Amino acid sequence: MILELCLIFFLIALVYSSAGFGGGSSYLALLALYGIGFQLVKSTALICNVAVVAGGVWQFHASGQLPWKKAMQLSVFSVPMAFIGSYMPLKQEAFFLLLGIALVLAAVLMGVKLVKEKQYTVKGQRGWQFTAVGGGIGFLSGITGIGGGIYLAPVLRLGRYDTPKHIAGLCSFFILVNSLAGLLGQWAKNAVVFRAEVTLPLLAAVIVGGQIGSRLSAAILKPRWVEVATAVLILYAGVRMLLK
Repeated sequence: MILELCLIFFLIALVYSSAGFGGGSSYLALLALYGIGFQLVKSTALICNVAVVAGGVWQFHASGQLPWKKAMQLSVFSVPMAFIGSYMPLKQEAFFLLLGIALVLAAVLMGVKLVKEKQYTVKGQRGWQFTAVGGGIGFLSGITGIGGGIYLAPVLRLGRYDTPKHIAGLCSFFILVNSLAGLLGQWAKNAVVFRAEVTLPLLAAVIVGGQIGSRLSAAILKPRWVEVATAVLILYAGVRMLLK
């Protein structure tokens, strides 16, 4: 089972990292569908998320594609809200129901963005107007146990907040800090579960997949096709959660 999960996690990390995401939503869905324990699912997904996007954040920064002022503006409320959301008690059934609904909505948002987006132009520097949006998404990401990039990216793209590459960099940073805040919230309520025989092989798989994916994004893959694949994966994961 672990070898099969490692292969799937590798492919998910490869695809998601190409779009600046961590893959936490699909990690959660897969681990749950494979019958992994509830708390181990949440902890492992967040740890894998951090591993994938940490390298992406560095690469976006090194290439000048991470506008730090906007990153701080989007994250200033999202980090404490992600902590609060992660700290809140939530039963297993309610968690998977909320996660499924959130993933389906995120896929719909991405689909709308892909349909409506013809010629992309940035509307200008709107600074703190998206700070409240970041806070709300941070809370949702804390509850659902993911970084929140799949919610943030379509909102920023539909709002034409910045260039596509900058938005990918912003989402990577957003996912990183919210995933860390989510782990901290779980740790604060003694809910972090770590099993080396499960977590370490999956962690190695996503690190390799994430590094390959972030390089493919710049060199080979077309961003639109990466986003289509990501939306399909998110929709599939959300539907499976609702049907579980």
